[in-house]
Amino acid sequence: MRVTGTRSAHPALIALGAVGAAGVACAMWGIGIERYLFTLREATAAALPHGSKPLRVLHISDAHMAPWQHRKQRWLASLAELEPDLVINTGDNLGHRDGLLGIRRAFDAFAGVPGVFVHGSNDVYAATARNPLRYLAGPSRMHRQPERLDTAALDAYLTDELGWRTLNNTAVRLDAAGRSIDLFGVDDAHRDWDDLDAMPAAIASLGTRDADSPLLGVTHAPYQRVLNTFTELGAEAIFGGHTHGGQVCLPGYGAIVANCDIPLKQAKGLSTWTYNGRSIPLNVSAGCGHSIYAPVRFACRPEATLLTLTARDAPAASA
Repeated sequence: MRVTGTRSAHPALIALGAVGAAGVACAMWGIGIERYLFTLREATAAALPHGSKPLRVLHISDAHMAPWQHRKQRWLASLAELEPDLVINTGDNLGHRDGLLGIRRAFDAFAGVPGVFVHGSNDVYAATARNPLRYLAGPSRMHRQPERLDTAALDAYLTDELGWRTLNNTAVRLDAAGRSIDLFGVDDAHRDWDDLDAMPAAIASLGTRDADSPLLGVTHAPYQRVLNTFTELGAEAIFGGHTHGGQVCLPGYGAIVANCDIPLKQAKGLSTWTYNGRSIPLNVSAGCGHSIYAPVRFACRPEATLLTLTARDAPAASA
């Protein structure tokens, strides 16, 4: 009796085994190594009025903190040694009902450093387990009411102990690096908590702006409606988070999901946002954390950004 097909089966099995081994290796890297490779990304953007001195902004986002995440807490605390002029926190600080314990260890070193913050949904509701394949179908939605977190305690810590100011659907003026800085921001646009209609009045309430005072926009989720409105309102730079930079990316390609409608090529890092003929710097942080139910990063290291804002060139003289 002749047996056929055995020779051709071996290469297929070998290929299948290689694919499986590669998948296991990628999972081990993303779960066991890369999610701990905390990285400071440094960049420079011309966004300030002509003649302004540079402004060093530390952009922190998406800590999703659990109390046992000591490596992340130590790394975040070490960033205070950079002595930034301003801290911008774009939300999703909490990742567990006791996450504020870890946030304290991470941020205590920033007490007295000028700062602002907005909320992400995980500053209000606890993370829940979900099928990660749902993210491939579009931005995530809340399918059941999750556990409510102690947002008031988080806000009291950030404002009363650190001295930071909230930008949830409001605007503030503060002093940083010897100058006046105007900022405005919205609550989490991913949950439709943003009130863009309130922004013009909020900015106007700050009063007359100094000629060398920049206006910065801050959002957790960088939806296009938010970015477009901020650009129209005169923001000279925008800061956002939420996307995790895709969290699990394709090497050489980048993010395959952003969990909002921002173009994937702008889901992480410094880029330029253009709307209605106006272009401004946009920095989207990939964040330094992840849901406790999705403990993985692949081709997308956890990060914070030290963004140095510099003066724009002088306008060309008219003929």
